[in-house]
Amino acid sequence: MKSKNDTLTAVVLAGGKGNRLMPHTAELPKPLVEVGGRPVVEYLLQRLKRGGVGRVIMAVNHMADQIERRLGDGSQFGLQIKYSHEPAPLSTVGPLRLIKDLPENFVVANGDILTDLDIGALYRYHLERRAELTVATYRGTEKIDFGVMETDSENTVTAFREKPDYHFIVSMGIYVFNRSVLDLVPHNQPFGFDELMLTMLERHRRVLAYPYDGYWLDIGRPADYEKAQGEIDL
Repeated sequence: MKSKNDTLTAVVLAGGKGNRLMPHTAELPKPLVEVGGRPVVEYLLQRLKRGGVGRVIMAVNHMADQIERRLGDGSQFGLQIKYSHEPAPLSTVGPLRLIKDLPENFVVANGDILTDLDIGALYRYHLERRAELTVATYRGTEKIDFGVMETDSENTVTAFREKPDYHFIVSMGIYVFNRSVLDLVPHNQPFGFDELMLTMLERHRRVLAYPYDGYWLDIGRPADYEKAQGEIDL
């Protein structure tokens, strides 16, 4: 029988209030908002299971009782689910300091994302490269609805593009952590992923990106939530 340190572990961040998704989150925590007739977090748990995860720790705060009632001990998903309760909101990374028995490397995922990412492949990539933190990333495109100009130091226009596409690389909200990263996280204080990234870069700690070009959608915005309803097939 595997010990906890041998079992691939994931922490699912499920404590947020989901204010941007109102009114859908007026009476439900965001991970339980339904997409295609199922809570969005169930698609994530299914993806984690397929990737080899056996143990999930749900980091909960807002409407935690509803999440616990719905997911239970995880047996319906073929997983072992435990719960870590935040005494107060601790943002996206702060809750990890409350969990005492995390293995040397573990997956962390936001509880409101849809993706067909291979979690096992992400985890192996992290281990093979001996990263401290690996961030699954997605290449996004935003249409700029203006004519964009470039100028030199004397305000002479040197280039012009009409309504160009702006390309950028974003975090997908899925990561692999080495436990050493937790030394940078303060105890019992809100601490976000943005603060962690800035701290690690300032201290020259090893952070890797894992580029992914498959399906990914964060349902945190109403427009993306509506988009998900017609796309879900995971």
